[in-house]
Amino acid sequence: MKHEILGKCPVCDSEITITEIHCKKCETTIRSEFELCKFCKLTSPQKYFIEVFIKNRGNIKELEKELSISYPTVRNKLDEVITALGYQVDQQKTCTNRKEILEKLSQGQISKDEALKLLNE
Repeated sequence: MKHEILGKCPVCDSEITITEIHCKKCETTIRSEFELCKFCKLTSPQKYFIEVFIKNRGNIKELEKELSISYPTVRNKLDEVITALGYQVDQQKTCTNRKEILEKLSQGQISKDEALKLLNE
């Protein structure tokens, strides 16, 4: 049975270090401290999101359809992945999205309930 490398300690949720690599074919074992790649540190749902994102070539509409989630949810999930990879999320863009929602509400394009749902996603 194959297991995926854990990106975080299952006990304390801290980053882990791989200390041994072994080749089944030649029986070579290397002991040292190896860092995980950035993608190994993502959670399973984040990895799945990235897989779907790549499969759909970053097309947000296709992601919305395949994952059955709204545009703001796609953006939130993408922001989570960006942060998990160690990059800063541009809060200005997040604020712009909130402004767009409020504009649609003020123009009567969406209901109050829809606006609240989108703002909370």
